[in-house]
Amino acid sequence: MQSWQLRLLTRFAHVYFAFSRGMTLGVRAACFDEEGRVFLVMHSYLPGWHFPGGGLDRDETAVEGLVRELKEEGNLELTKPPALVQVYYNRGTSRRDHVIFFRCEGVRQERPKRADLEIAAAGFFALDALPEETTSSTRRRLAELAGTAAPDSFW
Repeated sequence: MQSWQLRLLTRFAHVYFAFSRGMTLGVRAACFDEEGRVFLVMHSYLPGWHFPGGGLDRDETAVEGLVRELKEEGNLELTKPPALVQVYYNRGTSRRDHVIFFRCEGVRQERPKRADLEIAAAGFFALDALPEETTSSTRRRLAELAGTAAPDSFW
């Protein structure tokens, strides 16, 4: 599928959710391996490198959704319970979107993630060697986690 088609499909999904749900809710996580590297993904329909995550399904807890998204986007498995960091208002996506953000330590990757329709690239990166295209929101969350930036309420 072409990039413009995926963007159109994503836009359609958000319009659909606007009518089918009062609010959209998603999860994202800063996932660190045993070496302290963070796992990032590049979506086929969005620019830049992001934390893995996505929208919650009906009848799914935040942690269940997180586990599902980590598996889908990175072949990642948790070795410890995720730690809730913050619930952010994501006004950049819509006026109704919120992101539940977790920190996950000691994650393991079952096998490298191959590119597919949703994920163009994925990998672990040292904090001092992030890809140039890492999004500003991803960099802000990492600074908050490191204690070098004050926590924000907006994604």
